[in-house]
Amino acid sequence: MKYLVTGAAGFIGSHIVEELLALNKDVVGFDNLSNSSLEIINQLKSHENGKKLHFIHADITHLEDCRRACLGVDFVIHEAALGSVPDSIENPLKYHSNNTTGILNLLTAAKENNVKRFVFASSSAIYGDNINLPLKESEEPSPKSPYAITKLTGENYCQFFHTQGLETVSLRYFNVFGPRQNPQSQYAAVIPKFIDLYKKDTAPQIDGDGSQTRDFIYVKTVAKINIEACDNNSIPLGKAINVASGNKISILELSTLLKEKTNSTKTHTFGPERAGDIKHSHANIDILKQFTCIQSDQDGFSEALSSTLLSSGLSETGLL
Repeated sequence: MKYLVTGAAGFIGSHIVEELLALNKDVVGFDNLSNSSLEIINQLKSHENGKKLHFIHADITHLEDCRRACLGVDFVIHEAALGSVPDSIENPLKYHSNNTTGILNLLTAAKENNVKRFVFASSSAIYGDNINLPLKESEEPSPKSPYAITKLTGENYCQFFHTQGLETVSLRYFNVFGPRQNPQSQYAAVIPKFIDLYKKDTAPQIDGDGSQTRDFIYVKTVAKINIEACDNNSIPLGKAINVASGNKISILELSTLLKEKTNSTKTHTFGPERAGDIKHSHANIDILKQFTCIQSDQDGFSEALSSTLLSSGLSETGLL
């Protein structure tokens, strides 16, 4: 079996490629390297099964690139996307061009090449500020940003192509964290950003009052879920599925926890709320549990957070 992973040099995509190589699978990595580095691909090729990885430097906005990448592929795992809510508000045309045109190109190429199944990285952002927590997949979408709109549109295209004979699954990621998450980006996710600042003994700024909550899930768990979604026959096809831990933690609690784990002397400050930000995020993962094994206890989050700290050059008691 051969797997195409788009966004292969990115945060989640690279972990999926790594997991596939560990399973000795044939992998086509696809990335335009606009928000990632060839160094990640070279690191993946140094894996003991690295010869199983074929990398294509190409762009999902080009249909012919997608057609070439899908040749002889059994499964497509589509991770490539622009992923910032604030940036999408400033640049909606860019997000439509990349995220919406990109998935339509890939779905078209996958169907033309008789791909067995297409797994799409969607987002919990499609729910908006829904107060019916924990969120079930049946809740009405209410996207608050162009980014979220592109993800919902991607789900709709997946549903359509499923009716046309291409098996599809949309995975609604909640808050994914772990190694290789870039803390230097202007729109960095909260965990790597706060780790980086506390490591430098610098006070991070919380957007708003810190009462907003998030449902975090470890990236290595997400990688395994993606692979299971490719060949597990019990997964509901043509549907969207929440991918989360089923637990929630406030940003204020998270910041306090990271300060303790890094032995920082600084304390967070507070700033204005971020445009398009969702107040609370908490998933119902009953459907996810039906086809995959997932650790949904808070100890699992703590252990994964410790692994992330170690990968960032820290131990729970300070600098290594």
